[in-house]
Amino acid sequence: MRKLVYYVATTLDGYIAGPDGGDPSGADYFPITPDVIQFIVEQYPETLPEPARAALGIDGPGQTFDTVLEGRASYEVGLAAGLTDAYPHLRHLVFSTTLESRDPAVEIVGSGAVDRVRALKAEAGKDLWLVGGGTLAHSLLPEIDRLVLKQNRSIIGSGIPLFNGPFQSHMFRPVDETLLESGMRVLTYDRA
Repeated sequence: MRKLVYYVATTLDGYIAGPDGGDPSGADYFPITPDVIQFIVEQYPETLPEPARAALGIDGPGQTFDTVLEGRASYEVGLAAGLTDAYPHLRHLVFSTTLESRDPAVEIVGSGAVDRVRALKAEAGKDLWLVGGGTLAHSLLPEIDRLVLKQNRSIIGSGIPLFNGPFQSHMFRPVDETLLESGMRVLTYDRA
């Protein structure tokens, strides 16, 4: 059975974006350093958006994921950059009750997020990548099998939390940790 993997960058205090909700990549609190790029290229190349993949000469199917799931606000970061489908090399689903599809390759899921994810997990294929945001991650928390947190060494005090919603208790166990030269720790947890 496929796993739902929440693979995301976070600060030490658990935020995936600043208060404005925009793309934090390259911000002083989410620096994109050569060792981070190398890690992503070697471990999760399919998580790079298409322009980055093209610039780095990466093509072909994903190593770990064949499907990307994201919330409306995360999807709109790509739209603001002029990308109606930042991940054309993956099956792409956007969860939103207000958005209409701007690209025939992007499936908009307007309701039943948990049921849709359960159906996806039952299909054959590689794992499912939950890119964000925090509200979608919170709603799918019961279905998340693995967390891969690219933990930056920054504290920002407020912003979009890793899980944005009311209290829920779920336990995960650590299975791997990689410390990059820049100070980013990649922490992997599986559901306990």
